[in-house]
Amino acid sequence: MPRKRSGMAKLILRRLLIGGAVFIAAQSPYFWLKFYKNFFEGRPIFRRKIKDTFSYLRKRGLIIIEKDGKNFYMRLTKKGELIAGKYQIDELYIKKQKKWDKKWRVIIFDIPENRRIKRDLFRSKLKGMGFRQFQKSVWIYPYPCDEEVKLLRGFFGLEEKHLIILTVEKLEGAEKLLKIFNL
Repeated sequence: MPRKRSGMAKLILRRLLIGGAVFIAAQSPYFWLKFYKNFFEGRPIFRRKIKDTFSYLRKRGLIIIEKDGKNFYMRLTKKGELIAGKYQIDELYIKKQKKWDKKWRVIIFDIPENRRIKRDLFRSKLKGMGFRQFQKSVWIYPYPCDEEVKLLRGFFGLEEKHLIILTVEKLEGAEKLLKIFNL
């Protein structure tokens, strides 16, 4: 995507990914202004830039905009869903709690050799999110992260049999991890 539109395009794609299809009743002459304010939640509105970005996304085959009378329907195409999912994964992080609940999150995975690329990318993303490797396919994190890991599992097309999330209170060798995570 061109640089000037990339931030706006990412925002639009992520919003459509989260919300599914968007239905817009266009009866008011101030329709687009209201739409922009609601869709972009108080961000500065640059009407021309937003319209250009929607047009760009439509031309690239990432979104579909359909008009039915005075109503508009907007949704992601399959290609748009893939790109929006990638943006969502790229920006995924785990919010640290102010106080640690003294529980470890243990991620155990066994991803087959024929999915090596997915396994390597998954491992790299865990590392990037702050997980520490405990054993070859066992990673540890001290804060709640179930939703984020499930999102990763879905993005990489892994099944529950490939990845297990455990929450444990006692962990042999935890002293070293306490130092690593500054707990």
